[in-house]
Amino acid sequence: MPATAASAAPASLPVAPQFVPYTDLGDRPNVIVDGPPQKATELTLSHWPNNQTPDELKRDTSTAIAFAYLDRPELHRDLDAISNSHFDEDGLFSMFALVHSATALAHRELLIDASRAGDFGIFDHRDAARLAFTIEAFADPATSPLPADTFAVCDRRRTARLYAAMLDILPGILDDLPGHQAYWQAQDAHLEASLGQLADGTVQIQEVAELDLALVRIPETLAAQRVSRYLQTEAAVIHPFAIHQSTQCNRLLRIQARRYEFQYRYESWVQLASRRPALRVDLAGLADALNARETAPGTWCGEPVTDVAPRCYLDGVEASALPEAEFIDLLCGYLRESPIAWDPYDWEA
Repeated sequence: MPATAASAAPASLPVAPQFVPYTDLGDRPNVIVDGPPQKATELTLSHWPNNQTPDELKRDTSTAIAFAYLDRPELHRDLDAISNSHFDEDGLFSMFALVHSATALAHRELLIDASRAGDFGIFDHRDAARLAFTIEAFADPATSPLPADTFAVCDRRRTARLYAAMLDILPGILDDLPGHQAYWQAQDAHLEASLGQLADGTVQIQEVAELDLALVRIPETLAAQRVSRYLQTEAAVIHPFAIHQSTQCNRLLRIQARRYEFQYRYESWVQLASRRPALRVDLAGLADALNARETAPGTWCGEPVTDVAPRCYLDGVEASALPEAEFIDLLCGYLRESPIAWDPYDWEA
């Protein structure tokens, strides 16, 4: 994606900070991107629930927030340390925007678009999805070209090593995304097939608008493939990006015969600026309600609503004994009647 007039550098840029591992910041004044501030943090550029981002900079992704900050010289702070608590695409791109501002501004549209792909599974241009897939591949020890010792450490040190390496590597990826096809082609092919199956009606989406719920019906004959999201590997019949491109609903129910999986999208965990998805209700209670009716030899499990994209799923057996209509009626009634259990705009509640 070529640079555009919107990518032009602002009249002045802040002094470029240096990356410092999150747990090494101590009392050093710092800027935090895409994560929670510390006691010594003087500037937060994040869409997380527990953020102190200036209101005038708030956007849907932390990367978009970082570029909004570059556009506002009157808000620039002379801070020489930058960090984040975790590694992912939005964290990397937002940090890159401040550490390598001139280069980042030349790729502004792509980086913002790819931050939406990495966090939300939505994109305007296919290269944004491919860039997100590439970063996932570099952060996966099974596919990464980075040295093995990058990953042979605890999560805290792995995060630090990934940032240190990827801040230097990212310019080369941005300059030659086609040359990194080996890292994005498998997920891209899955995405292409999934988009085709949605377009031709093989996979169908029915929206229940008043509940912000999408019912995704998938033929039983389709097999799952490997997908990497949020630095984790999972099996998915339809690529999540294809589903997210096809509906804005924040609550998803995947239906494949009598295999049901309910999930909240990441958008309802963060503080979106563009819209307000339906707030989350407790999934443990949903699991309890399902277990009261389930006769298959399995157990419904509800993940904590404080997880970024929690699920309710049947563990221990492949399929539920509940008919589809009964399952949907129970789910809709539960979503309609249950109290809110997570509000990212009132995150301490």
